[in-house]
Amino acid sequence: MSAEQIPAPQTDGPDGPRPRRLTYAAVLVALEGLALTVAGVWILVLGITGEPDDRRQAVTGGVTLVVLALLPLLAARGLIGQRGWSRGPAVITQVMALPVAYNLLRADSVAIPAGIALAVVAIAALVLLVNPATTQALGIRGPGRRTEEPKS
Repeated sequence: MSAEQIPAPQTDGPDGPRPRRLTYAAVLVALEGLALTVAGVWILVLGITGEPDDRRQAVTGGVTLVVLALLPLLAARGLIGQRGWSRGPAVITQVMALPVAYNLLRADSVAIPAGIALAVVAIAALVLLVNPATTQALGIRGPGRRTEEPKS
């Protein structure tokens, strides 16, 4: 088989190559998913090996966080692959992160820096996800728009 017969890897999406904004959004969403996974495993391990007030509640909380981490992780994978469906779960994740960040900011503890970081990441990801270049790269059309313009 010659070099001309080997197909090149597909890196373009619906409307061309993946814009950097989309890549950055995917990275931020993936970081949130990884943070949820780490927090869930941490709570789960503490619930099993430590002495929590309520072991069942700690284990349930840890498992819940690990399962919730699947949403941003799958969305990040879809964003990297320029799948149009992935923007919805990614935006939902950011919207859900904002009240969590607000509650962390109101705490009188070391949770305040975590709240600041979460708020910055969530707002930055939202801005990147609703950017017109991102929307176009994902092949998302606005309401009422046709896939092809009518010929005059």
